[in-house]
Amino acid sequence: MAKKEHTFEGIVSDIRARNFSPVYILMGDEPFFMDQITELLLNSVVGESERDFNQIIMYGADSDAISIINAAKRFPMMSEYQLVVVREAQMIRDIEVLSNYVKNPLKSTVLVLNYKYKTLDRRKSLASTAEKVGVVFNSQKVPDYKMPGFITALLQQRKVDIDQKASQMLSDYIGNDLGRLVKELDKLAIILSEKGSNRITPELIEQNIGISKEYNSFELVKALAIKDVLKANRIIQYFEKNPKNNPIQMTLPVLFNYFTNLLICFYSKDRTENGLMAALGLRSAFFVKDYVFGVRNYSAMKVFRTIGAIRDTDARSKGIGNSSATDAELLKELIYSILH
Repeated sequence: MAKKEHTFEGIVSDIRARNFSPVYILMGDEPFFMDQITELLLNSVVGESERDFNQIIMYGADSDAISIINAAKRFPMMSEYQLVVVREAQMIRDIEVLSNYVKNPLKSTVLVLNYKYKTLDRRKSLASTAEKVGVVFNSQKVPDYKMPGFITALLQQRKVDIDQKASQMLSDYIGNDLGRLVKELDKLAIILSEKGSNRITPELIEQNIGISKEYNSFELVKALAIKDVLKANRIIQYFEKNPKNNPIQMTLPVLFNYFTNLLICFYSKDRTENGLMAALGLRSAFFVKDYVFGVRNYSAMKVFRTIGAIRDTDARSKGIGNSSATDAELLKELIYSILH
């Protein structure tokens, strides 16, 4: 039988319905989703008045498998459940010993292992056993190209709307650093509350986060797509004057994402807006127009060479094969090579 792959949304839905699993192994590169699930469990499994006796938080560096098993085998006091959360579980040296408990866990205990920035070997006993009786969730980074949609969905949960351009601006500026993203959204939520509004616009972002609504990576991509040389040069001149908010390390991934997606477009049989949306997995026609223009204005070979030039610029910005050119000079050189 195929193993069930648990999704973040599915896990959250089950927890809110109080459909708890006896074991949660939360692992992977993205701590945001693990923290969200753990906090939800901390707020849901045991009532506030019962937590002194029935909620235990342990740390992997200070624990071993036997002490965790002993804690998990306790019965709750005047409560349906007890919750045992092990933070930094990747620090437990003998973690595989926990499989002895996971094979037959107490139904009244909810055991949570936060195994951050690493993944357990699913071929070994602990993970393979946990998959049969509980939840094993591999928390992965959100790909850059999915960030605008993720931002929109995250705000919908907060009952906040966001302009499509604004979501792209945030994505380009913050990337897929979800911890930083949430901090910025929290700040914007406070400002919206004070204004009596529930919609994030490019103007709101420009005024409160420091991203120019006219001179940003999103607008640079649009300028390159339509080969607007004047606008592209104005944007990189702005970047040169405001390097703190527009470092080359933030611009290059945006360009790389656009041109790698553009290369996919050349292999699509259907190059209409709907066809390209399907090929790229885009949810909105707002973002596909840049690819429609790109297909018209560039050849597949030019795009292929541009991807190589972006990689080369990235290496040179890190000091590889470059002894004197500044980041601003490297970006100007790259943009010139793209447009000519």
